[in-house]
Amino acid sequence: MTERCGFVAVVGAPNAGKSTLVNALVGQKVAIVSPKAQTTRTRLMGIAIAGEAQMLLIDTPGIFDPRRRLDRAMVAAAWGSAQDADLIALVVDASRGFSDRIETMLDSLADRKEAKILVLNKVDVTPKEKLLTLAARLNERLAFEQIFMVSATTGDGVPDLKAALAARVPEGPWHFPEDQVSDATDRMLAAEVTREQLYLQLHAELPYESAIETEKFEERADGSAVIHQQILVARDSQKAIVLGKGGTRIRAIGEAARNELSALLERKVHLFLHVKVNPKWEEDRSLYRDIGLDWVE
Repeated sequence: MTERCGFVAVVGAPNAGKSTLVNALVGQKVAIVSPKAQTTRTRLMGIAIAGEAQMLLIDTPGIFDPRRRLDRAMVAAAWGSAQDADLIALVVDASRGFSDRIETMLDSLADRKEAKILVLNKVDVTPKEKLLTLAARLNERLAFEQIFMVSATTGDGVPDLKAALAARVPEGPWHFPEDQVSDATDRMLAAEVTREQLYLQLHAELPYESAIETEKFEERADGSAVIHQQILVARDSQKAIVLGKGGTRIRAIGEAARNELSALLERKVHLFLHVKVNPKWEEDRSLYRDIGLDWVE
């Protein structure tokens, strides 16, 4: 059989379930997931394989109304990823229905030459009648080549979607080895895992103004890794939240992140976390480069 390989841009509104869907298609975790909106900031790529086809899934930041420099960089990354793709998959949270944000995305996709498919996610929590009505309305606005109804959380419908993506990517040699599941470096993965724990443990308390900077990633002769990271926050009050009483919260975040990193990297990890207050961290060009975003004026 002939090898196939192509890029699939996974776009949609924040919290539509894009990262969960990418993880489900790959078959293991490659993108962080959190109840907090706009969790994905970078164009992390998951690599899925079905038969002779390799699909390079670009997990894009959610498309929303940008207000700050970081927001603008994230939205630019989302649309930039779509421009490089062979196929665009628009993921819609079916449980939320139609919205102005979806309307804006449909307008932006209307003149795109790439093949477009619609993925209605969260069907496990959406009445069937609502699903059919939403699918008809979206397809009326933009004629999709295919429509899929899935639950990225339960896996329902995901195999059919994966098979369809495999059939649609163009013929060509694979870009990555068979056992590689992401293009993220270990350094970038470490920052993302810690950021996920920050959101999971503090999402109701910590505002969006936070970032993880990996200061040092050192591989020891015994095979273990030593990682030093700074958690950047905008205010002293946020630092106190991250630390917790007597440092209990940051220790819990560090322990959870360390355990997950040890499993993902398949080695022992020594993780050291520090909290730094920097009201202007969003103006640091080097941080944008580290997390894979372009500087946007």
